[in-house]
Amino acid sequence: MLRLGYNTNGFNCHSLESALEIISDLGYRGVAITLDNYILNPAASDLQRQLDRTQALLKKHSLACVIETGARFLLDPWRKHSPTLISADPAARQIRLDFLVRALDIAAHLAAEALSFWSGTKPDDVRDAQAWHWLAAGCRVLAEHAGRQGVPLAFEPEPGMFVSTLAHYRQLKQAVGSEWFGLTLDIGHAHLTEAISIGECIRKYRQDIRNIHLEDMQKPFHQHLFFGEGDIDFAGVFKTLTDINCRALINVELSRHSHIAVATARESLNFLRKFLGDQPTP
Repeated sequence: MLRLGYNTNGFNCHSLESALEIISDLGYRGVAITLDNYILNPAASDLQRQLDRTQALLKKHSLACVIETGARFLLDPWRKHSPTLISADPAARQIRLDFLVRALDIAAHLAAEALSFWSGTKPDDVRDAQAWHWLAAGCRVLAEHAGRQGVPLAFEPEPGMFVSTLAHYRQLKQAVGSEWFGLTLDIGHAHLTEAISIGECIRKYRQDIRNIHLEDMQKPFHQHLFFGEGDIDFAGVFKTLTDINCRALINVELSRHSHIAVATARESLNFLRKFLGDQPTP
């Protein structure tokens, strides 16, 4: 049975407690929790209290979860999505690695189904070979910790980042060499970057998929659109997901709609329900 979730980065004007309640009451079955300044920040002095409270709320609302690590300014208030595992400064790379290790600990505490992360963009003064070496090394450390914690990694290729395509993901997976290293498949990203159809992407990487991001997009623009505003064939997407019996959470990701979060989450679910076929609606 397909399970729909919603990413808390689309509720960044709400408290986490309010977001979880609304997401559940609307009818979603899961949530992608994006760690951020005011949402389970690993550096928070009261993190354990927040984790215990979040664990109780997830149980109360019967929500499955994944942990997302793509907050824009959590680690550096001056620079978006910095530092990364491919930053030129080794101390900066260590900051990102330490954060992702702590994020895995948070994911384990919440019984999350996956930890989602990405490569970031490559600095101009870093050679491709260096970036691949640093990224693979960091991912191997994370995969070892993921195995200890029992939380799969879900790596997300993203347009404009160093690892931007599914072929890049496969290359990285081979370099990491761990069964704990899997894929976050962003449907919109695949629509932009892949020569094959989204359905073919889903089938080709069905064994790797640990987490799914869902939004509409219109080629060639990397812009997360509300459903129906782009040119993605969602009937075909959901048919393929049903055919492969997808078990990963399918999480709506509309972070730029937070000012109308409740209406967007409600309308998203109304749009997507018609593609669930004979399944009980979430």
